[in-house]
Amino acid sequence: MTRLPRITSHPKVPRIRRILAAALALGATAALVGGCSDEGAPVTFDTPRSTATPDQAGASRTPRTPRTPGAPETVLPTGPKAGFTTANTLDDGTKIGVTTLAGAKSGFTGKVWVWAPKQYFDPKYADSGFPVLVALPGGNGYPVNYWMGTDLKLQSSISTWSQEGKSLPFIVVMPVLNPDDKYYYDGSDIPGQPRMGTWLAEDVPDFVRANFRTFKSRDGWAFMGSSSGAFAGLKAVLQHPDKFKAVIASGPDTVPDSPLWAGHEAQRQANNPEKLAKALGAKPDTKGNRVYLAFQIGTEESGEARLRSFMKNFAKGPVKTRLQVIQGGGHNARGYIRGMGDGSMEWISRQMQGPVPAP
Repeated sequence: MTRLPRITSHPKVPRIRRILAAALALGATAALVGGCSDEGAPVTFDTPRSTATPDQAGASRTPRTPRTPGAPETVLPTGPKAGFTTANTLDDGTKIGVTTLAGAKSGFTGKVWVWAPKQYFDPKYADSGFPVLVALPGGNGYPVNYWMGTDLKLQSSISTWSQEGKSLPFIVVMPVLNPDDKYYYDGSDIPGQPRMGTWLAEDVPDFVRANFRTFKSRDGWAFMGSSSGAFAGLKAVLQHPDKFKAVIASGPDTVPDSPLWAGHEAQRQANNPEKLAKALGAKPDTKGNRVYLAFQIGTEESGEARLRSFMKNFAKGPVKTRLQVIQGGGHNARGYIRGMGDGSMEWISRQMQGPVPAP
């Protein structure tokens, strides 16, 4: 079983030490990258009419209105097109591709894994955008994002759930979470450190728009994550509600605690989900302001009281929350997938935009 670092509420045990102590438990991740017969072979996500036409090529992120009247605005891939190689292959033949992204805004270069569902290649959706789910791992999330493996069944579960009407057919994007395996950077732009907040909230979405059919609206953008990745996804949605609409945050902390914040308290508080949620909750409860925070916690891990306190204090106005308590679940990815299937994925999918077939 792929284990995540266990969260405790003890103030003298910072997350970085918990993560380092769990490094060996995450060693199973290495097994996730193998077993693919065509691993390393080139793979493309191009589909008919999925690239910008010559008159669009020079326009960055030009919206394209689908043929279906009243449908949401689709953004065709703007380029530059990335070169993907196969990292894994699912039983249905879909591929998980990997590439190296040089973040133009953050200045950070790291790997990104991507999977597109079968519906993405269906000709009836050739003119439609698809929703995007940025999936973040627990632990250091470097050099591998463990959601790219097939044994946790994130992608195959989304495929099944989408056929059952329990999930939208998301494009799943899996960037590295941190720039090294020594520290945790709170998914933030810590002064003097690699700008991981910009990497996750700007460079990665720009990369997706360059290579895939997406939606112009934030209704097509969400995060999910476990433990340290859940914190980063939660913070990104609260910090950028104009860009992202929802998150599934499993076993998260709710305050930043990287030791790298030392000497930068004002910046740390600017990246504090509790402060961000309080500020957003004071705004009008309008459709454009609403964010949807789907929390998950297992009964065999600590943290439920902390999440219920967060919901009680900050689920106000446009901040909408839901808690999935996973019976018998521990602080691990497999339990969190079960919780997603039991309700979390369906809840955020109802708030978001799905692909629109041609008439």
